[in-house]
Amino acid sequence: MLQISNLSKTYPNGVHALKNVSLNIGNGMFGLLGPNGAGKSSLMRTIATLQDADSGTIMFGDIDVTKNKAELRKVLGYLPQEFGVYPNVSAEEMLHYIARLKGVVNDGERKELVKALLEQVNLYQHRNKYLAGYSGGMKQRFGIAQALIGSPKLIIVDEPTAGLDPAERLRFNNLLSEIGENIVIILSTHIVDDVSELCNDMAIIANGQVMQQGHPEKLTEALNDKIWAKRIRKDEVAAYQDKYKVILSRLSSGQVMVYVNSDMDPGNGFASVKPTLEDIYFSNIA
Repeated sequence: MLQISNLSKTYPNGVHALKNVSLNIGNGMFGLLGPNGAGKSSLMRTIATLQDADSGTIMFGDIDVTKNKAELRKVLGYLPQEFGVYPNVSAEEMLHYIARLKGVVNDGERKELVKALLEQVNLYQHRNKYLAGYSGGMKQRFGIAQALIGSPKLIIVDEPTAGLDPAERLRFNNLLSEIGENIVIILSTHIVDDVSELCNDMAIIANGQVMQQGHPEKLTEALNDKIWAKRIRKDEVAAYQDKYKVILSRLSSGQVMVYVNSDMDPGNGFASVKPTLEDIYFSNIA
């Protein structure tokens, strides 16, 4: 169990990135959903011991992360949003190098480990290719391979599918699902579908604060009979935003479909629609 209690962080430029964030995260895939600038990366970097919080605590099992960073790093796998690779080194060579740094000094053991990791992320056939020649999805899968060295109990992946084409995104998500059954995996993203498809627990963060936490399906059920939609002209959008709690507007066939969150039928031609996780997301960040 990862327990985060009252975590706050303000940067020297005055940006209040985290505001009393508290979360309890168990085994499996946990989705941290929020827009760019919401505080997701700040939270991930703090959990990963790459920066200190101003206040609050982080416990992973018996490890007090804020006081004993070295112990957490022994059981941590981390894939940041952007990570550098040596361009003129093969994936196999790079994994051998990282494994040595993580204490796998026996040549035979390390060889078997690297082979198993490359097969697990479906890169074994590309093991001798320079990392500079990898596609975005291949680099992300390589990133997971390096994060898995040392059999981590906690894995953090920050915006892993941003910029990937649909096929690569599907491959990467399938990989995360396979490895996320018996360990804690935190998936930080602004892509609602990734959380909906992968996670059995999630939180929405906006402006450095946790807005909601729970099972995606249960959070969605809480909005039953509260989401209403109507097709309007583009020049009517501003007026509807003034009058209703518009959480989303989507252009469709030259008109705009507006969605509002209301406990009562707003009338005026609105129709009740089945809520989705996207409605939860936009209701919290609107």
